[in-house]
Amino acid sequence: MKFNIKMPNKLIPFYQKELEAVKDNLKQDNLQTAWYHLERAHIIGQKYPYEHTFVHWKMLQFGIKIKSSKEIIGQILRLLVGGVKSFVGHIPVGNTGGANVPPLKSMEIPKDIQEILNSNS
Repeated sequence: MKFNIKMPNKLIPFYQKELEAVKDNLKQDNLQTAWYHLERAHIIGQKYPYEHTFVHWKMLQFGIKIKSSKEIIGQILRLLVGGVKSFVGHIPVGNTGGANVPPLKSMEIPKDIQEILNSNS
C-alpha cells in the first residue's frame, strides 16, 4: 500500500493556479467557471490528503454560497472520507469531486491535466 502524504513541489503551482482562478471567478460572480476550476483543482489534488480535503472544503463553501443542499451534504460526506482515501492511495482517478457525480466513480482525466500529472508527479 502506497501512502500519499505530500503533493510534489512541481504540482503545487498547477494546483494553486486553479484555486486562484476559483477565487477570481467568484469575485466576478462567474459561478460556472469557478466550479470548473474547483473540479480541476480536485483532479490535480485528489491523490494528496491535504489538497484533496481543502478542495472539498472549498466545494462545501461553494455549495453554501449557491444554497445547494445537495452539494452541502455531498461535500460534508466527502470531507469525512476523502483525505483518508487519498492517504492510502484509494481514489477514483479523475473524479471531479462534486455531489453531481458518484464519489467512487473514476472518470477520464482531461488531456491537459493528464499531461501535467505525467510530467510533474
